[in-house]
Amino acid sequence: MNMSLFVYIFCIGLNNVLSHDFGMKTHLKRNVLIILIDDMRHLTDKNILLPNIQRLAVKSIVFRNAFAQQSLCAPSRNSILTGRRPDILHLYDFYSYWRDTVGNYSTFPQLFKENGYDSFSVGKIFHPGISSNFTDDFPYSWNEKPYHPPSEKYKDVAVCKNKQTNELQKDLLCPISVNMQPDGVLPDMETINYAIDLIKTRNSSKPYLLAVGFHKPHIPLKYPHKYLKKVPIGEVQPPLMPDIPKNMPIVAWHPWTDVRHRDDIRSLNISFPFGTMPPKWTLKIRQNYFAASLYVDDLIGKLMRHIDLSNTIVALTSDHGWSLGENGLWAKYSNFDVALKVPLLFKIPNKPPKSISTPVELVDIFPTLLELAGLDPLNSCKYYKSNQCLDGKSLVPLMSNKPNKHESTNFAISQYPRPSEHTVNNSDKPRLKDIRIMGYSIRTKRYRYTEWISFNHTTFSRNWNKVYGVELYDHTVDDDESNNVYNIHKYENVRIKLSKLLRTQVDLQ
Repeated sequence: MNMSLFVYIFCIGLNNVLSHDFGMKTHLKRNVLIILIDDMRHLTDKNILLPNIQRLAVKSIVFRNAFAQQSLCAPSRNSILTGRRPDILHLYDFYSYWRDTVGNYSTFPQLFKENGYDSFSVGKIFHPGISSNFTDDFPYSWNEKPYHPPSEKYKDVAVCKNKQTNELQKDLLCPISVNMQPDGVLPDMETINYAIDLIKTRNSSKPYLLAVGFHKPHIPLKYPHKYLKKVPIGEVQPPLMPDIPKNMPIVAWHPWTDVRHRDDIRSLNISFPFGTMPPKWTLKIRQNYFAASLYVDDLIGKLMRHIDLSNTIVALTSDHGWSLGENGLWAKYSNFDVALKVPLLFKIPNKPPKSISTPVELVDIFPTLLELAGLDPLNSCKYYKSNQCLDGKSLVPLMSNKPNKHESTNFAISQYPRPSEHTVNNSDKPRLKDIRIMGYSIRTKRYRYTEWISFNHTTFSRNWNKVYGVELYDHTVDDDESNNVYNIHKYENVRIKLSKLLRTQVDLQ
């Protein structure tokens, strides 16, 4: 065999091998489907079986320890879509647009669009409002104006019937008859129908990136009442610690005001700020949250029946979790696992399923999708500071059991702001001008460690010497993070090590 023929055969064989590996460029560009669920915590079978998500998961690469950067919608979504942390975007609330106030950071749908994809947003992807320039970042990120369901305008109207008075209320718990709703439909139903129609009627040879966002199980828990029957109240388990733990620093507590302000919860007259939910209502809220999650699961099943999984990369996640009475807390607004831990899976054509327990972050989605689609990667911001770099890391090496030469991290970093070390009316969602404290949290496989420190909202600087609270939880014995062990002698070395690691990683930003 002459040398030129040998080289030709070798190159053809090598190309065939590489084209079947993760993230290598191929001649055939695959479609990309992003499913983003609102306020869905990491649910396990002991909570509720979600059959359609589970059906997808058994074919997917599943990350069992995935964490949001901040447990609030707008900051989390902008971190996911830009691959940048809240401290880089300077966005901890709903009231600024990063392109105008910080830097012209690209989003991953924008890069897919610039690389020949048709890019579509259907439902809640960016948080609507000023945090996405009242346009959902159109036209930068999307080929067409993003779709929002018309019935979304009724999301907070009084449609929940009081069984005693027959009056309509703005309740937290609101299983309904769909045909009795304004327009006879719910927003997520309109979202899924629009997404399916787009897939079925689209006439283009270009690959697509389609982002589909669901509103539920975000409150109010308004969903078709048939799902409530699928979650018998007798099978709903209460949280192990339904009250505030004695060793929780006060700054870690939040008063879940959006839950308290709903008509049905307001009528319970729960004392502010440390009163806890009556046991009966704890079970009812958990039941309704699981039922609303089943509703979304059904819609995802309907969507997946129209997806060609042989030629589509599917990523499914949520913007953050939601407390269901653990440690007396509800909603999000914290650095606890229940508020930060989310589902995360990737279904990749021709790739076997896998379960990964290494802690990962939602900022990792951006570089992961670039590599899976074979697009040019961006630099890590730890090594190259610019508008064209990312705080996250590609998860492809974890998927393929290959070490990442730039990263050896086995932890996730999250944060949450507070206006005061004391619990006040705006402890849940302080505006930037009111932020005085930032809670930085690091999650390893075994531990969660958090420091609440002084934060300057004007200079965006931190003072590690002014500490308002410290938390350390050992997940081998305390999955609900109810026993703060930071001052127990046997954990002293762990606390010192995690404090140093946390401060080093945060100060790299």
